Amino acid sequence: MNINDLRLPWFDHWAKDAEIGVMDEPPVRIFVMGREDWIIPGTQHTNFYLHGGTSGSANSLNDGTLSTVPPHGAENPASYTYDPANLVPSRGGNTQTIPNGAFSQRDVEVRCLTFTSEPLTEEIEATGHVSAVLYAASSALDTDWVVRVTDVHPDGHSRPIADGILRARYRDFFEKRTLLSPGQIYKYDIDLWATSNAFLQGHRIRVTITSSCFPRFDSTLNTGGPIHKEAVGQVAI
Repeated sequence: MNINDLRLPWFDHWAKDAEIGVMDEPPVRIFVMGREDWIIPGTQHTNFYLHGGTSGSANSLNDGTLSTVPPHGAENPASYTYDPANLVPSRGGNTQTIPNGAFSQRDVEVRCLTFTSEPLTEEIEATGHVSAVLYAASSALDTDWVVRVTDVHPDGHSRPIADGILRARYRDFFEKRTLLSPGQIYKYDIDLWATSNAFLQGHRIRVTITSSCFPRFDSTLNTGGPIHKEAVGQVAI
């Protein structure tokens, strides 16, 4: 649908007093990426879990798996090194100051942890709020956690759908700043905002985890010191 087919009747109603039934239409319309239609479905909350193993679909630090099946017992942790002097770059996505849009994340994922589902046997629509619960430890006093959801096409194109970031010192509340005890596991609730996307049959759902996405998100130096008042950072594991 051409966006002007929606805009013009609205302006005709409010600027020209045209009685064309605009106010009788639904108050909200959303576009579901992946399909060329407009839809407001019912909502069913679904949890996806990060697992070890190998998906065979990603050139990443771990190539982990993703499924709706909860883990049975403990699994081996996945880890990476974050160096503030060597930031993972932003590639498209929801940005304003750099080129945005559906840039493939494959060249970024080689430096990240990824967890990828099996190819979908049927379409899954994700419409609404997306959040991630992460249990993680760091060797630093403070660090960032970046989580991204992508739609992986059969040809490997990894299209960004939603992402978010949380600085560890703000894990409880923004007003409450608490540094980390190195090596201790904490729970992080990371807001990935809202989206609407149809993951088509044969596609995969991927979750990517890293500690930087620059310049989309400002980076942390891992020191736990005052933000924007230090020049030298430290490597975190």
